[in-house]
Amino acid sequence: QVQLVESGGGLVQAGGSLRLSCAASGRTFSRYAMGWFRQAPGKEREFVAAISSSGGITTYTDSVKGRFTIARDNAKNTVSLQMNSLKPEDTAVYYCARHGSDCSGIGCYVIIRYNYWGQGTQVTVSS
Repeated sequence: QVQLVESGGGLVQAGGSLRLSCAASGRTFSRYAMGWFRQAPGKEREFVAAISSSGGITTYTDSVKGRFTIARDNAKNTVSLQMNSLKPEDTAVYYCARHGSDCSGIGCYVIIRYNYWGQGTQVTVSS
């Protein structure tokens, strides 16, 4: 069984930064793409960013390009999301997820392809 544990959420003013981390259990972390999703109140969960199994390919939704950076450390079984220039519309619960295989580009957007999820961490951006 794979467990994903997020940390690093909090309250920040618009224009500020936060770094989310996700620690994964298991020995096969490096075989799978990892993703970050978010869900705002009253809205569906949406894709934010993903990184291929090797870390060589990253994918972002348009609204965060140039502001967020996803990275992974396969030696430590961790994936992170550096969020800069935060906006109030970034407010949501952020979830770390493990893809069922590897992915790149638009293939990483498909939420049903992710089969393990963390419990989520709240990010609140005040205006």
